[in-house]
Amino acid sequence: MDYSELTTVIRKLALEAGDKIMEIYNSDDFDVKVKSDDSPVTEADEAADAIISAGLRAAFPDVALVTEEQADSHGVDAKTFLIVDPLDGTKEFIKRRGDFTVNIALVKDGVPVRGVVYAPARERMFYTLADGSTVEEMGPFDKDTAGETKAISVSTPDNSALMLVASKSHRDQATEDYIAKYATKDSKSAGSSLKFCLVATGEADLYPRVGRTMEWDTAAGQAVLHGAGGKVVRFDDHSPLVYGKDGFANPFFIAYAPGVELKKA
Repeated sequence: MDYSELTTVIRKLALEAGDKIMEIYNSDDFDVKVKSDDSPVTEADEAADAIISAGLRAAFPDVALVTEEQADSHGVDAKTFLIVDPLDGTKEFIKRRGDFTVNIALVKDGVPVRGVVYAPARERMFYTLADGSTVEEMGPFDKDTAGETKAISVSTPDNSALMLVASKSHRDQATEDYIAKYATKDSKSAGSSLKFCLVATGEADLYPRVGRTMEWDTAAGQAVLHGAGGKVVRFDDHSPLVYGKDGFANPFFIAYAPGVELKKA
């Protein structure tokens, strides 16, 4: 895998998918369907998936592809694979709240090593470079030429005054109980994989997720966070969160800046 080529391709596909998503987002109405697991799916999910899948298969025909919107890809068994959530935060999209993202990642030997997270309604884009470090692109988001970027890195946290971020749509009592174990200065809510990015930029120190997620929800965000010096571990035993699991379902997890003194579940 040529990581420079990968960065160029996934950045461009994320922007193309983002344009299509925003076209539908800004329309008067759009169709919403319900999948077999009762989660919503929109025409924007499907249109973005078509753009990204076609682009990845053309650029990397020999690399396995797993994508949320194609059930036949959920049986993939590979050490190295591309994994896509074309529209993470569908509930945010439907409610027109803006906190939704395009996510594309490469997983090798159980670890997301490269990825892009693009929040088109927020005009924020984060991705890994060829060397694995992470940048935020500031715009103007030309598809063929990257704009100004800045390197990002996690915070040096103050454990007596932590900045915490949690899910906007899934913030339940179990999450609140775990958050209460920490001394926090402030707590904010955000949707989708943006939470990983807020930890990656140092805008938050800690993101606990006590709820169901799938690998395509988290892989790109984890790659972005890793490239900024952060970590993601299982909630129960603080061992690394690994990918390529049967069925691609995640356990509960914690994303954090390494200076955070993690509390037991």
